[in-house]
Amino acid sequence: MTRTPFFPKFSDLPPALPLFPLAGAVVMPGVQLPLNIFEPRYLSLVADALASNHLIGMIQPTSETLMDDVPEIHRVGCAGRITSYSETPDGRIILVLTGVCRFQVTREIEEHNGYRRARVDWERFAADYHGDEQRIPDRPGFLGSLKTYCQLHGVEIPWDDIEKLADQELTNLLCAHLPLSPEDKQALIETLPTTERAVLMRGLLDMASASSMRVAEHRH
Repeated sequence: MTRTPFFPKFSDLPPALPLFPLAGAVVMPGVQLPLNIFEPRYLSLVADALASNHLIGMIQPTSETLMDDVPEIHRVGCAGRITSYSETPDGRIILVLTGVCRFQVTREIEEHNGYRRARVDWERFAADYHGDEQRIPDRPGFLGSLKTYCQLHGVEIPWDDIEKLADQELTNLLCAHLPLSPEDKQALIETLPTTERAVLMRGLLDMASASSMRVAEHRH
């Protein structure tokens, strides 16, 4: 994963993060995630992040509490660094987060300016920083499952670029950007080695493809 000189060293990652709970919005190391910020509390979060280390903890609320005023959150998320942003005339901020490292929430701490914060532990996901040499098992078969899924779900992918990506970069990119369910995305985020994450992803893609084909058969 390519890092710019502006990214913190692993040893400099902070012990606490501001949290942005958002279902289905996942960032992974090295992957970019565009966000449209308009809620006052998250405008405050972005302003505070820009005034400090530019880091935001993206994390998913649990599906069971999604509609609650203060939903419960999963224990694993990924920190993203604000790498570009622009302000709009109507008071929004359009920004791009670039994934830095996954984290484990140890406990939530007092809110600040309306947004949630947590103490976090990074050690479980040190491989996000130091590199993961594990490979995608049967990469041609994996890409075949991906192509079938994309055809059935109308997902457009730049295949020439995809096939050039290293295994870890490829799995991280797909975790973040495929239209999988929030629960599936969470399972992938929490799976540490690239090999295991790729096996899980291929299984999810094959199940989704099989389900789509069954629905198409019933319609005919």
